[in-house]
Amino acid sequence: MFRTRMDTAAAFIRERTDIRPEIALVLGSGLGPLADQVEGIAIPYSEIPDFPVSTAPGHEGRLILGRLFGRDCVVMQGRVHLYEGYSPQDVAFPVAVMAALGAKTIVLTNAAGGMNPDYAVGDLVVIEDHLSLAVASGLDPLLGPNDPKLGPRFVSMNRAYDPDLVALAERIGGLRRGTYAHVAGPSFEPPALIRLLRSAGCDLVGMSTVPEVIMARHMGLRVLALSAVTNIAVASVADTHVTNEDEVWKAAKALQPKLLALMQALIPALPEVTE
Repeated sequence: MFRTRMDTAAAFIRERTDIRPEIALVLGSGLGPLADQVEGIAIPYSEIPDFPVSTAPGHEGRLILGRLFGRDCVVMQGRVHLYEGYSPQDVAFPVAVMAALGAKTIVLTNAAGGMNPDYAVGDLVVIEDHLSLAVASGLDPLLGPNDPKLGPRFVSMNRAYDPDLVALAERIGGLRRGTYAHVAGPSFEPPALIRLLRSAGCDLVGMSTVPEVIMARHMGLRVLALSAVTNIAVASVADTHVTNEDEVWKAAKALQPKLLALMQALIPALPEVTE
């Protein structure tokens, strides 16, 4: 069933454009304006068969195919999340479709809370590992029957974030590396959970990305993921700050020029995958 839905969606998209993307991008909360740089066509998610539609603020809900900084790309301008009521399989479905269209490398971005005391709002961080309480509790996008034509039954998450691509982003952007903690949301994390995640070695926390990474690795894509630190996670009930959506959107908007400059240098430098 998943394979049939994927093939149907990919066939619909191929009828709309001759672009055969080599690189896929997923743009997170407030980071969608990068898609405006793509020279190509935009397809609303609502028009693509079986494609989940974004309902979260700051997610435009369009699939854009075309040239971006000299490379053929497919770009998700906004994603879907578990907290919108979608299943893990639905959340990861667009990644499977982009792989079916030909993408061999995927670059994911997200807005995240900073837990590392060395991080500040406005930082960009390259993810090198993750911890997902949601996946560990059973919300794995590969749950259920496996289609061996798409990928193996059991997928290793060691080095899921391609070490060479992590090093490339680190070198080009001068970025720090970090471990991303994935939670289902939509409520912001209580201080006790932030302390738990910090004690486990996590630097960032957010509500996306990991299900997409799992599907990407399942289908053999090389993965690079970047977090934009849009708020500092509260780790104590004595802290009077109340995390809110507005501060996240404002920080994400302020980060757009920095992300654009990084992508302008990074996308052309991504190695071609010929396998």
